[in-house]
Amino acid sequence: MQILLVNPNTTATMTATAADAARRVAAPGTEIIAATSSMGPVSIEGYYDEALAVPGLLLEIARGEKAGAQAAIIACFDDTGLDAARALAGIPVIGICEAALASVSFIAQRITIVTTMERSRLPLEHLVHRYGMTGRAKVRAADIPVLSLEDPQSNARDRLRNEIAAALREDKAEAIVLGCAGMADLTAELRREFGVPVVDGVAAAVKQAEALITMGLSTAKRGAYAFPISKPYHGLLEPFEPKAVTA
Repeated sequence: MQILLVNPNTTATMTATAADAARRVAAPGTEIIAATSSMGPVSIEGYYDEALAVPGLLLEIARGEKAGAQAAIIACFDDTGLDAARALAGIPVIGICEAALASVSFIAQRITIVTTMERSRLPLEHLVHRYGMTGRAKVRAADIPVLSLEDPQSNARDRLRNEIAAALREDKAEAIVLGCAGMADLTAELRREFGVPVVDGVAAAVKQAEALITMGLSTAKRGAYAFPISKPYHGLLEPFEPKAVTA
């Protein structure tokens, strides 16, 4: 089977980190096709970045589906553009936040998501509510820029560890969810260090994509996720007219 993994920001090194995490857990015979958005912000930190990352994400999903992908993963913990992508695509589209919370719900009652910036905390709290995990999952921010996770000279990883320690101590967390695709390469190391389940949404999304493909399931195409209505789009968004994107 072939699974498309799309990084909705434009930083190729972050795509590589997420792709490595995906390939480590993929079943034999599963091919991970990684794509980096060709337009938009270098990182997604807040609502404005998220909104402007969606067009590039949708283009990559449309291209990947045409090339034969059987499912797509959005490798951003904000689940950037998830509903729009599900409406556009005829294949399952999985957000890594939803996948992580679904997976961790089987193994723990008290859960803490540790994300990057404080400005990302409230959007993730909204996702926790949307996915039915209010009362079980808290969100903490280590207050680190996303791209600092890739800088060995920064103290980002130490700050992440400090926030995880605080979650275990103060929240009585039983499991930790890593709230950024750029943290995916730390999963095994953090499990060993803290002795609790640490869930990476990229890995969780791969296994759930494989399950949906194996079961022959895809996104419902009546109601909320029906294909977009064909209509003219004007100005800079003309290339995103539904017929143009899917043609």
